[in-house]
Amino acid sequence: MNKLIATLIAGLFATAATAQTTTTPAASDAVVKAESKAEKEVVKAEVKEVKKAAKADEKVNKAVAKANEKKAEAHADAVKAHANAVEKVAKADPEDRAKAVAKAEEKIADAKLKADKKMIKADEKLLKTQVDAAADKATAAAKTEQVRAEATADVHKAAAKH
Repeated sequence: MNKLIATLIAGLFATAATAQTTTTPAASDAVVKAESKAEKEVVKAEVKEVKKAAKADEKVNKAVAKANEKKAEAHADAVKAHANAVEKVAKADPEDRAKAVAKAEEKIADAKLKADKKMIKADEKLLKTQVDAAADKATAAAKTEQVRAEATADVHKAAAKH
């Protein structure tokens, strides 16, 4: 939202600065119309860019929340498995305690590995989303620059004709 406001304010200042410039008598209505059209196209492109960026940021925020949720879930599962293993060791007969401890350590290690894998997968998805969002932002910025260049070229063409 801050980017949108900043873009609109920048567009307002650009429009005001353009409106204050004095035009030479040689400038015809065609040049003025071309400049006006160019400004409108650039503002539209900037608004589209800001919307794309906001959408990308929203996707990233959702992905971060989901990744954190998955990590917390994985950690909780590992803690639960650890607690179950410790409980089984406590319930084991004194003769079977060494075997129970070994089995518990194995279960704890398996649970930790499983939790680590879930966390890694969550991070991987998050990173993919962040990369995609950055690519979307870069593409939108490039499209805006293209519109600016085309608009400038159109104004120069109109000025060259008159």
